[in-house]
Amino acid sequence: MAINLAKGQKIDLRKSSGEKLTSFCVGVNWGMIIKKGFLSTKKVAVDLDASCALFDANNNLLEKVYFGRLQSDDRSIIHSGDDLTGDEDGDDGLDNEIISVNLSKVAINVDKIVFFLNSFQQQDFASVPFAAIRLYEGTPEHVQNVVATYDIATDSSFRGYVSMVMGKLYKRNGEWKFNAIGDPTRDRNLEETISTIIKKYI
Repeated sequence: MAINLAKGQKIDLRKSSGEKLTSFCVGVNWGMIIKKGFLSTKKVAVDLDASCALFDANNNLLEKVYFGRLQSDDRSIIHSGDDLTGDEDGDDGLDNEIISVNLSKVAINVDKIVFFLNSFQQQDFASVPFAAIRLYEGTPEHVQNVVATYDIATDSSFRGYVSMVMGKLYKRNGEWKFNAIGDPTRDRNLEETISTIIKKYI
């Protein structure tokens, strides 16, 4: 059963059987913006970018995985690639961008992995149809079990923003945990968002 994440909520990464969850995906789903005119309807492409940044125990930035660099050095984190438009004909139930994580392969010096989202064309999150984030066990092709979901389309606190910090994986007593952050930021691009993460979230 999926957990509807609230800001600041922390969850253990375990399967329903109690086993540690080591391989999972963070997926982002969204649609094109529909603009209705007097005589016509126009579909406007939306380019949201899911990314993550990796830090060591001293909060030093080690590397980032995003549309311009689709995997980490150790191949433990793989990005599905850049979606430039969003779903054209309504929600197809599939994520547009997916970051796959295998914690058993993460380099030993990685202590935190922070996931974030940017609207590349500066389109207001509030205008993006059915934008949502989910954390699930499985692969980009096959969802085995949804561990947690976070809905940004229905949250009015995202109105006026084009960047957000989704959540953070972090080590605690040798085990990985997930903290749902879900905060919009005033940043305009990926680099600004990473700077905000370093200042406020690690």
